[in-house]
Amino acid sequence: MYTNNKLTKSVRLAIAFGAASAFVGTAVAQEAAADEETAKVERIEVTGSRIKRTDLEGSVPVTVIDRAAIDFSGQTSVSDLIRNTSFNTSGSFRPQSGSSAQGVSQVNLRGLGAERSLILIDGRRLPKSPSTGNSQDLNSIPMAAVERIEILSDGASAVYGSDAIAGVINIITRKDFNGVEVRLGQSSVSIPAEGGDREEGSAVFGTSSGKASMVGGVSWNNRDIIFQRDFPWVSPGASSFGVNFRDVAGTPNRNPVFRSIVSDDQCNGLENFYRTGPICAYNFNATNANEASTGNSSGFLKAEYEINDDWKIFSHTMISKTKSFGRYAPSLNDSTPFMAADSINNPTNPLSPYHDASNPDHSVNRTIEFRHRFAALGNRDSQVDNWSTDFLIGAEGQVGDVFIDFGARKNKNKTYEIGRNYLLGSAAINAINDGSYLVGDPFGARFTTDAGKSSYNALLNSLKVTTARIGIFDQEEAFASASFDVAELQSGMVQAVVGAEYRKETYADIYDSLSEAGVVGGSAGNSAGGSRDLKSAFAEILVPITDDLEMSVAGRFDKYSDYGNDFSPKVSFKYDVMDGLVLRASYGEGFRAPTLDILTQQPSPGNPSVQDAATCVTLGLATNCNIQVSAITLANSELGSESSKQLSLGMAYQPTDWLNFSVDYYDIEIENLIRFFGIATLLTRESSGAPIPAGLGVARNSQGGIELATQGYGNDGNFAISGLDFNVNTNFDFGDYGRLNQTLQLSHRLSTKIDGGRNTVEDPGEPRQRAVFNNVYAFGNFDIGYNLNYIGSQYSDVTNGVQSGHWGSWVTHDIQASYSLPTQTKISVGVNNVFEKFPTLGTDPGFSRDYNFDLYDGYGRIVYVRLSQSF
Repeated sequence: MYTNNKLTKSVRLAIAFGAASAFVGTAVAQEAAADEETAKVERIEVTGSRIKRTDLEGSVPVTVIDRAAIDFSGQTSVSDLIRNTSFNTSGSFRPQSGSSAQGVSQVNLRGLGAERSLILIDGRRLPKSPSTGNSQDLNSIPMAAVERIEILSDGASAVYGSDAIAGVINIITRKDFNGVEVRLGQSSVSIPAEGGDREEGSAVFGTSSGKASMVGGVSWNNRDIIFQRDFPWVSPGASSFGVNFRDVAGTPNRNPVFRSIVSDDQCNGLENFYRTGPICAYNFNATNANEASTGNSSGFLKAEYEINDDWKIFSHTMISKTKSFGRYAPSLNDSTPFMAADSINNPTNPLSPYHDASNPDHSVNRTIEFRHRFAALGNRDSQVDNWSTDFLIGAEGQVGDVFIDFGARKNKNKTYEIGRNYLLGSAAINAINDGSYLVGDPFGARFTTDAGKSSYNALLNSLKVTTARIGIFDQEEAFASASFDVAELQSGMVQAVVGAEYRKETYADIYDSLSEAGVVGGSAGNSAGGSRDLKSAFAEILVPITDDLEMSVAGRFDKYSDYGNDFSPKVSFKYDVMDGLVLRASYGEGFRAPTLDILTQQPSPGNPSVQDAATCVTLGLATNCNIQVSAITLANSELGSESSKQLSLGMAYQPTDWLNFSVDYYDIEIENLIRFFGIATLLTRESSGAPIPAGLGVARNSQGGIELATQGYGNDGNFAISGLDFNVNTNFDFGDYGRLNQTLQLSHRLSTKIDGGRNTVEDPGEPRQRAVFNNVYAFGNFDIGYNLNYIGSQYSDVTNGVQSGHWGSWVTHDIQASYSLPTQTKISVGVNNVFEKFPTLGTDPGFSRDYNFDLYDGYGRIVYVRLSQSF
């Protein structure tokens, strides 16, 4: 089963040294053809198939980023490396202050969502992050442990199960390494005046004997926090949560506009408050740090032992701690938005210091809606620590002509999140109403004695809450597979693999009781938790139909204990048209299982504001009133999985020794999308007669008013996307003058449609193209690298489905120079974004930041130096 020709060795070298695309050139094949002698070597397994084979260019497209390319990227973390690939078309989430996923970094292949992009470690799935419950966190992977990264840009649920709709990223850790390598690096950024600097370090060792081998190491990387005020383009933020009020819904002759409670002079005299238009606004950009700090400290160990010629045992261990610190503006009163009519802070109260008898707006004493920033409590600081352990033990070998692989794995992930200086809403509203806290003097400047100051500080401390959140996501796995030759055909050997997997997932996301109750200003959360079992069986067969045409058929059955079953088939073909030219095609069906965070969420009551004529009438109000109604968000027991259909067509061609390229077309359709149905969507569906998912809806009383809205997730709608991937590689050998290798990877989107609507390609955040052009020139002991990174242009506005305006393409340039000394010392100096390209401003789809945080970065020029010493 393992007797292959010299080409196999060449292919293994190609993947070991990192083909930029999975293509074996005719030069290698010609060299192999010159020697017909066979040798007993191991077949290779490439991401997207469980069948080991001798041909790297298979029926599905796989891109390989090798260790050299990783080093030339200048990146210090796996998350930054992957988010800059062309497949991360629309960008992806990175650590952000004020987010419930502050410490998480994601990848979003094809723009289909991080929850539809599967990440593997050595072919086994990375557990989901406890902070999200529905996606995986790249921050937990130590860069020093990575040998190469394989990106499968095709659906693969037939091989790997849930989530592999947009593609698969398989991170291969180091294996064949002997000696010791120590690395240190430091980098600084240019655009923010302070912050954002990075450091990295690692020590890797490896040893092997006749039967045993071991590789391990430790690594760390850190990136400093960046405050918004340190970016040159940032202007003062204007939050209406300053010192403002407006009339509540139902007030006769209601003025719905927020306006200042205090005078202009009083507003402008408060630190970080200022008058703009009718409101006294708070400048949140003076204190915010949208870019949270990150850090990773990790250790890993891989060991193998050959029991005999046929069997070996192996183990993988990885321990990682990630940390993140974020800072957001001081707490606000979003949990307690109404001020009593007799409150001393109510400007309509004649006894209030903010009452103006000459102001008609103050003439009627009434309850008001107010927005206030409790700046005296200090900034909201969040510290997130995540501990993860991953241990795998297994064995592989032969029984007769059958190759067997089996093992067990256990992952434990636990996240601790602490939030400081949050607001206890119930205590705050009491202090507002009784006048012990004045919105026009939040810092207590009116107190001049030590006793007064001490008493006021005690009051402020009584308004503070330290929030807590603990999350876990644990996995236990057992797996086994058997590979064997089925039959010898005239065109070659029919190969097959069958296997089974068992996985148990345990998830919990536990908020402190005050946050759960919704009484904490600037914070909210709803606990969830539960577990489930998954039993899977899979099979794959490779049939050489002719000498030049092969077919692969795969299928996988997944049975979940909590929601149901899924079956995922796939068929693919590869046709060797002639030497150096390969055509390939595949069709598959996939799925995404509903995640435990959705299925196990606890009931969460709320009082959303809506416009509903029938409810307004029952309360004696105008039909266009804004009214709060009762709602509850529930886990939906009727929720099922998303399903997908994927088609890919491609070709790979090497016309000369120095050039090869590939083109692949993809078409993905997702049905039964897992979507959140809030009250606004439910009312729209109700009025239009559109279907509402089972278990959700709006219950009305006998007069037609809303009694209760039941919100939650449901299956509804579809998503369709198509596009092209281009890959071009050149290899020039100049003899005594060195060698030049070049790779161009470009993703081109043709169409993106939601629910059969218009094509949204080039909408804000959806560039048509994303590309990376890598160049490495080696001359003697020098290596010089140059990278070009390209993000395509987009329309700046979409109104009534019409695209208009323009945001230009974003191009940055990276360079690096390395020199290797005879002492096995390597010194690298590099600059990313050489010309200090600013991010494209005004592109944030949520209008809360200055630019699209997922797609661009605001670091400017990143200068780094790295020292590597081998022994």
